[in-house]
Amino acid sequence: MVYSAVLAGCGAMSKGWLSALSDHALLKGRVKIVGLVDLDRANAEARAAEFGLKDALIGTDLDAVLSQTKPDLLFDVVVPVARAGLVETGLRHGCHVLTEKPMATSLDAAKAMVAQAKTAGRVHAVVQNRRFISGVRRIRRLIASGALGEITSLNCDFFIGAHFGGFREEMDNVLLLDMAIHTLDAARFMAGKAPRAVYCLETNPRRSWYRHGAAANAIFEFEDDVIFNYRGSWAAEGANTSWESAWRIIGTKGTLMWDGEDGFEARVVAGDTGFFRDLKDIEVPPPANADQTHGHASVIAEFLSAIESGRPPETAGSDNINSLAMVLAAIESARTGQRITISV
Repeated sequence: MVYSAVLAGCGAMSKGWLSALSDHALLKGRVKIVGLVDLDRANAEARAAEFGLKDALIGTDLDAVLSQTKPDLLFDVVVPVARAGLVETGLRHGCHVLTEKPMATSLDAAKAMVAQAKTAGRVHAVVQNRRFISGVRRIRRLIASGALGEITSLNCDFFIGAHFGGFREEMDNVLLLDMAIHTLDAARFMAGKAPRAVYCLETNPRRSWYRHGAAANAIFEFEDDVIFNYRGSWAAEGANTSWESAWRIIGTKGTLMWDGEDGFEARVVAGDTGFFRDLKDIEVPPPANADQTHGHASVIAEFLSAIESGRPPETAGSDNINSLAMVLAAIESARTGQRITISV
């Protein structure tokens, strides 16, 4: 089946979506873009020209474009504050909706989206593209195998000097809301544990080029006494980590370290005597499914597969709301200086 789709929000991020749809083997020929929408018509026209979408309807009014094109899908690449209205409009027009992260700017708005999708009988999912990379899938498989024993803590460092320009540099809570959602979602996915509470300190480092909240330190409590420690900054020059962070995951049998790219070290205890126990290296298994390791393309392919099979996608809004709850609880903790329980 070839799905018709409208893409709303034709800024810089839309290029990654359109590239995946036009170039990746998982998606080639599966989706036809029939409309492009942006508040600045020139942005939509530029994307249409760049990707050869000469037949796509160009517009600045989403409701009008959806009425004229009647697409199967709506791809939401707008800024977060515009998301709630866009998702409601897409579902009202009978579209399945795949939305950028974060899925909403409040839990109430996220809950409304979940309810709207259920009422409409349509799939609503979130682009957590960094969950769909080889390293994250490999770690999930290793943890699930029990090779590290019972997981006791996940620890990650994210330090990058990122000069985006544009809306991010004016956002409140920019690191937690725009970037940490990826890392927090990955931790929840890899551990297979539900978040229960958080204590967070948010700062904006001296001479930060962001207006607010470019750095944060957070301690999350997961179920079964698992701790997730997050340290991050988007205003850290001189020694960038990977975009996927640098990780140390500790279990009752041993430890896994991942540099966020191709570097893995995993060792478990191999003896029961001595001040330091003997250790042995263990292999980190390959992903269970290589098709789930291609970022944007894999998220979109999973979305289409879920529509076809009638099952919820892995990043369904009804599940991803738990990752959003982690972010919003961390922001509330930073605001109040208190430990905040996490519930949806």
